[in-house]
Amino acid sequence: MIVLDRLTVAIHDTPILRGVSLEIERGRIVGLVGESGSGKSMTALALMGLLPHGAQVTGRVLLDGTDLLTLSEPRMCAIRGRQLAMIFQEPMTALNPVQTIGDQVAETLVIHGAASRTEALREARKRLDRVGLPAERFPLSRYPHQLSGGQRQRVCIAMAIALRPQLLIADEPTTALDVTTQAQILDLLRGLVEEEGMGLMLITHDLAVVSGMADRLAVMRTGEIVEQGPTAEVLRGRRHPYTHALFEASAHQPESQASATETPLLQVRGAIRDYPVARTRLFHRSPPFRAVNGVSFDIARGESVGLVGESGCGKSTLTRAILGLDPLQGGEIRLDGQAVRAGERMPVTLRRKMNVVFQDPYGSFNPRHRVGRLIAEPFHLTGRPADADARIAEALTSVGLSPEDRHKFIHEFSGGQRQRIAIARALITRPELIVLDEAVSALDVRVRAQILDLLADLRARFALAYLFISHDLHVVRAITDRVLVMRAGDIVEEGPTEKVLRAPAHPYTKALMAAAPELKVPA
Repeated sequence: MIVLDRLTVAIHDTPILRGVSLEIERGRIVGLVGESGSGKSMTALALMGLLPHGAQVTGRVLLDGTDLLTLSEPRMCAIRGRQLAMIFQEPMTALNPVQTIGDQVAETLVIHGAASRTEALREARKRLDRVGLPAERFPLSRYPHQLSGGQRQRVCIAMAIALRPQLLIADEPTTALDVTTQAQILDLLRGLVEEEGMGLMLITHDLAVVSGMADRLAVMRTGEIVEQGPTAEVLRGRRHPYTHALFEASAHQPESQASATETPLLQVRGAIRDYPVARTRLFHRSPPFRAVNGVSFDIARGESVGLVGESGCGKSTLTRAILGLDPLQGGEIRLDGQAVRAGERMPVTLRRKMNVVFQDPYGSFNPRHRVGRLIAEPFHLTGRPADADARIAEALTSVGLSPEDRHKFIHEFSGGQRQRIAIARALITRPELIVLDEAVSALDVRVRAQILDLLADLRARFALAYLFISHDLHVVRAITDRVLVMRAGDIVEEGPTEKVLRAPAHPYTKALMAAAPELKVPA
């Protein structure tokens, strides 16, 4: 059993955690929820003994009666991986890109002296099989970049369970995954808890995920656990105002919606995108891989259209073609009647009408530049207008920030504020179409609700059209008029969002809906 007893953490005298007490039994799942900055990940790092330099810690972290806070670093190194293990939100950064997946899973066994290298590789094969990566498709010689996001997360899980630890900490393990892959990873974690008898600490901002997974639920705010107990009891009672606020934000629907006109702004006709496949033999050329297979649809002015589907279905490839970044091998794309062709210089008047907001705003900004320059980046393509400074101030004000924020650096803002800045950058050219690529998937529920309200308000004020790409069907339902369901390069179903999601006709859409976690209030 793991027991956190009045755990308090401060970094350079700034309080981070305040008297956190929590118990995690073997064979049980404890959900830890709260918005960004609440202290969830810091609690996990304190448990693992991985706090940054300058941290002052009081209280106790007991593992079968042993206080981990009193142990030396060599003794903690012996415990990490063997008795305590952790999987992180972004598997690509957690894995070594120049090591094979077999070597990385085997490394844990070798470092702890549990097996020779040969034996460790055999055990790695068993662990990869156990997490759904069979040998015939995923040999030990594969590298992380050759796997999808869900497959990489499975490798991280295989590494974490290699020595059958007592406690597995999963820090937002499914945030960036599509609904079907998310369901598979959650089923895998649940199965490991049942079969291996390990405890699981599931850190997430998604109440729908923990409502169907966790035996107990702890709600964290500003470094304190404000409410905890059996999951059904916490969700039913919601005694603390903050728990109630999280619950309301999870089911939030934006109020303001603009009406679309019938005139197509974006027209996609028979779009085909092929990729060459590596030769398997010297004189044999394999047929190309078709990522987008004759896709056609329209987006009217002022309309919000969702594009959903699991990883690898062709959403991002189609998006790059719409943005003029990837060429098509067939079909055409028109924006406001003008052809969009990758590889050709796009007219300034056409480039101005379309912009994009990415999933990770921090990764899409240069941290060395101030916000004013970052927001003005689209002017490099369209030409800097005489009123550029006024436009920067207007864009910041439009997204609920201050014009004075232009003088700050991007690291000075929270995740939600950074996404507002990314939206301001998209607005700076006064576009007619904004492509939103998983723009809210990494945000906690309260910040996500604020951003969805902002997008609805901007759409109403500026008559914007949205192409909203997401794996979160609840978000798509909240922000879009129509939805396109994509599978293996084809649009398999489309129609009004509420109609498609309430009564899906295609088996694949039904599977997506069945895999989506649902936040239910226990009776």
